[in-house]
Amino acid sequence: MAKTDDKRKKPAPSPKWHAVNVAAGSGACAAAQALGKTRFLSKDAPRLPLKECTSPGSCKCAYRHHQDRRSTPRRWSEQGGVNRPHNQGERREKRGRRDED
Repeated sequence: MAKTDDKRKKPAPSPKWHAVNVAAGSGACAAAQALGKTRFLSKDAPRLPLKECTSPGSCKCAYRHHQDRRSTPRRWSEQGGVNRPHNQGERREKRGRRDED
C-alpha cells in the first residue's frame, strides 16, 4: 500500500506566464546593464549572450527565473485592499441607443 501525503501540494505555476530577466554578471556590457530588471516572457527573452554584447566569449550573464512577468501586484485587491461595491447599478439594463432596441 502506498503511503499518502496529508499535506496538500500547491499546483505548479502555469508555464504560460513564466518569465525571466537578464541577470548581468560582473563586468557586464552596457547592453546587459541597459536591460536592468526588465522581465520577459520566457519565449520572448533575448538569447544570451546578447547580440550587442561586447565580450560574448567571457559573458557571465544568466537568466533569473520568475513565476510571473509582473514584479509587483498591480490591482488594489492583490495588495490587500478591499474592493469597493458598485452602487451605480447595471448600466446594461437601460434601453439601447438604436430605435430598434
